[in-house]
Amino acid sequence: MKKLSYIILGFIIGALATYYFCPRQIDDGIDDIKIVKPKGVITPDQAKTLNNNWTTYRKAAVDSAASKQGRKVDNRSTWWSLDDIENYLAFAKHESDSLGYSMTGIRVYLGVYGENAGQDKKDYTTMFMVPTAKKGTDRASMNPFAFQGDEEDCPECSPLNDGGTGYPPGAPYPN
Repeated sequence: MKKLSYIILGFIIGALATYYFCPRQIDDGIDDIKIVKPKGVITPDQAKTLNNNWTTYRKAAVDSAASKQGRKVDNRSTWWSLDDIENYLAFAKHESDSLGYSMTGIRVYLGVYGENAGQDKKDYTTMFMVPTAKKGTDRASMNPFAFQGDEEDCPECSPLNDGGTGYPPGAPYPN
């Protein structure tokens, strides 16, 4: 009986020591995500200036090209939902990894839908995203002179297109 009480006392002391000295994972619903402001973030006023400059220097040329194709206006922007962008980034990372590339970023291109795009999109401007990558899966560079943006498009990766149609060239920012 005396030995049994020592065993029970040992379990209790062990449980208390485990409770107080072992780290616990507390799930308070808040993730410890570090928010980092990326390079290149601009103010809304700077965006308005860039938009106004585009209108000043490009609208006439775009309108002229659109009218030659039988259209009064073209569009100047493309919209993707947050879910589409997040899903595409995850998809592009997975696809580039499976093809033997290390995804380094995204490049956005302007394009124009051709004859086979259907009447709603025919001859309209579009934008599409392409993953940039380096061949191989090493993420660190031994080259001290490697600059951001030196990466090339992933030639085998699937680009993202088919965002929402934007506004005409004369539309102001923000829409």
